[in-house]
Order: sequence, then C-alpha cells, then structure tokens
Amino acid sequence: MVQETRRPRWEIATWRPFRELAGFDREFTNLFGRWRMPGEERGWMPMVDVFEKDDKFVVKAELPGMKEEDIECSVVGDSLIIKGEKKTESEVKEEDYYRSERTYGSFYRTISLPSTVDTDKIKASYEDGVLEITLPKLAEVKSKKIVVSKAASKK
Repeated sequence: MVQETRRPRWEIATWRPFRELAGFDREFTNLFGRWRMPGEERGWMPMVDVFEKDDKFVVKAELPGMKEEDIECSVVGDSLIIKGEKKTESEVKEEDYYRSERTYGSFYRTISLPSTVDTDKIKASYEDGVLEITLPKLAEVKSKKIVVSKAASKK
C-alpha cells in the first residue's frame, strides 16, 4: 500500500514589497513616462563631494557642460554658496525628440562651513566639468600653559 502525502491546502508565499513597488514603478513609467519628485521641476542639483585633508577642506562639484562664467561661488556667513545656470543648446529646435534626459536650468547649492575655515584664502578652480573649491583651515592658536603657584601669604 502506497502512503499518500498530503500537501497543505494553503501554501505560504513570501511577500516581497520592494519587488512589487519596482513592478508598479515600471508600469507607471510605461503609462505616463518618467515622473518627477517634488521640487525637481525647479532645476537640477549638482552632485558634490566634501572631504577634509590635514590643512584644508575640499568641495568638488560635478558641473559638466558648463562654462566658468556661468558658475558663481560665494561665502555668506558660515555658508558656501555655489550657483549657476546650465543653458540649453539653441540649435536643436527643429529636432524631434524621442527622449531627453539631459538636465538644464539654474541651480543653487548651500554647504555649511565649519568655523575653522579661513574664508579670506578660499580658492576655486574649474576643469573638465568639475569645480574644486579649496577651503584652508585657520592657523591653529597655540595654547600656553600657565603655571599655578602657591599664593604668597599676607601679613
């Protein structure tokens, strides 16, 4: 006699919500095209790296396709401000676009500065689509040790 194994009536399925969201995103994109996050219509935001070296901080910003005269850097209070505008090409008005992913427009980026930055010696350079801003640190104030002595007795 062969013994029959019983399978449960209900199988347990693993729920993968992120996989379902990715599928929803694909379907939404197929129906309506790429959707934008709130605030994305205002322009674009360059990617930046901010790192510290021994004697300085460095900010590198990706600004491909821009010219030096379209970029403005300034220090206001304790903030470094990078702003500019990436202009569209005017010769492509007659073309029929099937897809356009390149970004154009103005941007405004604010980066908080530590109090140890010497704002009088900040330098900026632009090469191959990368803006590099060097923020030297202030010369450290050397501490002076004060010797505490026993007070003279009053007579």
